Amino acid sequence: MLSKQIKKNTLVKTQRHEGDTGSPEAQVALLSRKIEELAKHLRTHKKDFHSRRGLLQMVADRRKHLKYIQRKDFAAYEALIEKMGLKR
Repeated sequence: MLSKQIKKNTLVKTQRHEGDTGSPEAQVALLSRKIEELAKHLRTHKKDFHSRRGLLQMVADRRKHLKYIQRKDFAAYEALIEKMGLKR
């Protein structure tokens, strides 16, 4: 679970406007941060299969958001990939 401060810092990097939390870019940023935290947890707790399932769901959700952004605005997609460090 992310603290309010971590969420705020993560959102500031990708917001379209002040107070933006619902845009696909902002959601991808938050999901990426949650995925990092959960992956770190799973390195320590290798048999936590319930959390692993949640991680896979978050990865799939992020992939759907990225696919949407790519379809709607390819330039924004490339900028977000570069900014978040999600090179394929």
